[in-house]
Amino acid sequence: MTLRTGILLFNDVEELDFVGPWEVFTMANEVAGHSGGEKPFEPLMIAQTSDPVRCRKGMRVLPDATTETCGKLDILLVPGGQGTRTEVNNAKLLEWIAGTAAGCVWVTSVCTGALLLVAAGPAKGKRVTTHWGFVEQLRARNEAAEVLEKVRYVDDGNIVTAAGVSAGIDMALWLTGQILTPEFARTVQRMMEYDPAPPYAAAV
Repeated sequence: MTLRTGILLFNDVEELDFVGPWEVFTMANEVAGHSGGEKPFEPLMIAQTSDPVRCRKGMRVLPDATTETCGKLDILLVPGGQGTRTEVNNAKLLEWIAGTAAGCVWVTSVCTGALLLVAAGPAKGKRVTTHWGFVEQLRARNEAAEVLEKVRYVDDGNIVTAAGVSAGIDMALWLTGQILTPEFARTVQRMMEYDPAPPYAAAV
């Protein structure tokens, strides 16, 4: 079964928060296709309007669908970025997140996307994580059961939240392993050449 995977976009969204998971999902499709299998994901970029979305670092992205036209989703991913501070007051968007999440198999976030999942309701009373620089602010809202730090991702039921930026790749790989198998996810990881060795911290 192919899972319709909606990635929410909004102005000032952090690029790697959604591009990282997009790479995982689309690479998983390629890996499955090479072995003659069905594509596991149907990724869609979704925004409130069809206008280009201006990301935090200047990238512009054209949505595939709007929140009104995208239809039912199986997976929802809410990225973070400075834009979440504005969107947390966007009642219409929060209502869409809540309604869409109710019908999803998995509901996920990256970085400060956790703020929107908590505010909209799906992650309220759940164990979550977020970017290290936003942990205390999210805790101060007193909406999550616990805001964990120094972890890459946290799952609580069907809610999965990832820490900042590159942690979304880890979360998407873990999710791929849950949906398919860990062995398949490791193949996707290898195809991506994702074997972090940060400069200076892992110098050889």
